[in-house]
Amino acid sequence: MRIGVMFDTEQPFDEMVGQVASLQEAGIQTAWASQIFAYDALTALAVIGREVPGIDLGTAVVPTYPRHPVMLAAQALTVQAATGGRLTLGIGLSHQMVIEHVFGQSFEKPARHMREYLSILVPLLEGEQVTFAGETLSASTFGPLQIAAPVPPVLVAALGTTMLRIAGRMASGTVTWMTGPATIESHIVPTIRAAASEAGRPEPRIGCGLPVCVTDDTEAARIQAAEVWAIYGELPSYRAMLDREGAIGPADVALVGSAAEVGAQVRRLADIGVTDFCGAPFGTPDQIEASVGVLASLV
Repeated sequence: MRIGVMFDTEQPFDEMVGQVASLQEAGIQTAWASQIFAYDALTALAVIGREVPGIDLGTAVVPTYPRHPVMLAAQALTVQAATGGRLTLGIGLSHQMVIEHVFGQSFEKPARHMREYLSILVPLLEGEQVTFAGETLSASTFGPLQIAAPVPPVLVAALGTTMLRIAGRMASGTVTWMTGPATIESHIVPTIRAAASEAGRPEPRIGCGLPVCVTDDTEAARIQAAEVWAIYGELPSYRAMLDREGAIGPADVALVGSAAEVGAQVRRLADIGVTDFCGAPFGTPDQIEASVGVLASLV
């Protein structure tokens, strides 16, 4: 299992570069960026990747609706060219409230949207010319994109059965967030693996993103996790996974405890099939440093 850390994309840019450099120095294998309402994740990774060698880079995740797949393919390949092929491209639907209220776009039939999106995106990343006409997305390129770069793996943020099947059949795997180990073991892993096998594709990568805090005050850490990530207990897709896990909220799936306890929790994820762990360290500066240290020790 590859060990990664989600870095803060809401801090000043130089500090963001410094944070990724410190992760690389600690021995972390992948630095992950989210695309919310701060720096553009792919642009940031292109710049950071040029300044900080020796660490892989990933998006977890870039929402699909605001970017046409032809444009996203060009952006991703540009990052690949700039960083020597170190990008894992994580993409996702985002959420109905974001797509409809922020971007003013329809969120109707999101599974159809993702199927059509991947039908354009993946062939372009693989160096093909694309002619595709779907119900909501179409593309007719004049030829392959003229960008000399390695093909980045595409991970789809998939939680429900339909999306997991799409990810298994059409992408390199999935990357989850706020989904506990029991749900990953009983639902995520078998569903996406079966879909990939049926499609004759390689065994998929399975990413898992969870909050992490190495601490001797687990109660305080869980209270903080409940406050910081409260929204994820309300968004329907994450709520469904928390319910499946039997979790009241995000605090119940956060990896919290001593160094030995957190290490054991991460190792369990590897045992059940997670290939890429993306930790989101939180707490005091000392707790964050300790959390990164424990994750680095697992590499």
